[in-house]
Amino acid sequence: MTQVSLLLEPAVALFYTQIAESMGIPLEQVLSDALFKLAGELSLEALKKEGG
Repeated sequence: MTQVSLLLEPAVALFYTQIAESMGIPLEQVLSDALFKLAGELSLEALKKEGG
């Protein structure tokens, strides 16, 4: 895996930190999952436009 660093606005960091704490998982996992889901959604949108 590749490690990256992100700069987040304080409100965004707080939001994802609260999610991580409520789920009992690390903040890094919440951010990774959120980015993975977004990438999938963007890929689907790109495929729709390409075929459309």
